Amino acid sequence: MRETTLCVVLESAGGANSDHIAQYSLDLTRHLVEAAPRGCDVRAFVPSSPPEEYNRIELALPGLAGLEKSALDHRQLSAVWQHGFTRILGSSMVHAPSMFAPLYRHDRINNPGTQIVVTVHDTTAWSYPELLTSATVARQRRLGRRIERYADAIVVTTHAAADRLAETLDLGERIRIIPAAPNTQLHLPLDAADRREQLGLPDNYILNVSPLDKSSGVSDLLWAMGDAHYPEIPVVLARTTGNGGVLVDIAQLVKDAHLVPERVLVLDDLSPDDLAAVHEGASLLVVPASTDSFATAALEAMRAGTPVIHSDTPALIEVCADAGFVVERAPASDYPRRLAAAISHALDDQELAHQLRVRGHDRVRAFSWRDSAEKTWQLHADI
Repeated sequence: MRETTLCVVLESAGGANSDHIAQYSLDLTRHLVEAAPRGCDVRAFVPSSPPEEYNRIELALPGLAGLEKSALDHRQLSAVWQHGFTRILGSSMVHAPSMFAPLYRHDRINNPGTQIVVTVHDTTAWSYPELLTSATVARQRRLGRRIERYADAIVVTTHAAADRLAETLDLGERIRIIPAAPNTQLHLPLDAADRREQLGLPDNYILNVSPLDKSSGVSDLLWAMGDAHYPEIPVVLARTTGNGGVLVDIAQLVKDAHLVPERVLVLDDLSPDDLAAVHEGASLLVVPASTDSFATAALEAMRAGTPVIHSDTPALIEVCADAGFVVERAPASDYPRRLAAAISHALDDQELAHQLRVRGHDRVRAFSWRDSAEKTWQLHADI
């Protein structure tokens, strides 16, 4: 690869409570810097943000060749980029770890090195539009059309997402599968037990980590709690930042399922250390999702040594392989009952729980940010 600079477009500067795409972007960029081939370096481009956001990203990404700060904020950049306006000056090789990218007509053949790569994390806007807000569906489909026209390559993290995307957009051979890895900010603190006590957590609990929207399947989990097969163990819902999903009313769901409110604990705005502590203390992580957007949460639980129960969505099956306990979603009317039975089985069968822990530790080793970064550099070399 000739001497060049890769410009990574960061949709936000990230932070303690960033959504999974922002954290993915920071983790990937950090390892792109570390894995840069000889003669190549990495700089980042971010929308206009408060000074503390710039400081955060510079601390999170040591070794950057530079941080370009746009005069336009995220909303303004989105608007102008939708019409093909505003280039990233001096950048011919652009990598977007999300769909937020300066997509425009360019001549890659006669201008070697000019390339734009984007990342699509899920296809919910096309596959399950009813689970997202109408504004989110419209925005993502609009971006999809521009990706179809102008992107030189499209990164997805699973074969399942690649298959769905190929059915949705005419992308030919431009799709490249580069898996993600667990959030590097989740380190188990020495005071994990004290943190769980301060959060008011019981000794035993089931965990769900999600935006608590329709796609997360949390409503099925709460209905499962009302089933006769469900054991007397509370559920902890760790709310993460969403990406445009239709939120569910947890209090109303608890009421409709005839649950005692004290059996459901919602935790908001957890720091990475707190979330790591919550993972480590959970008896099980349950991922009842109806879409393919929650595979990373399963990997993070496996790394913490927590057994995982998950739905049969294709991406979860692909990522977890034999390291998770699979619950079929169809028929939907009986799904909560099957979830309840699976949770009870995993709690009662200590040998099964042990096997899930061992398999989870083995499985998570297959996912490396260094490997993802090297494959990303190779992708740009191949274009």
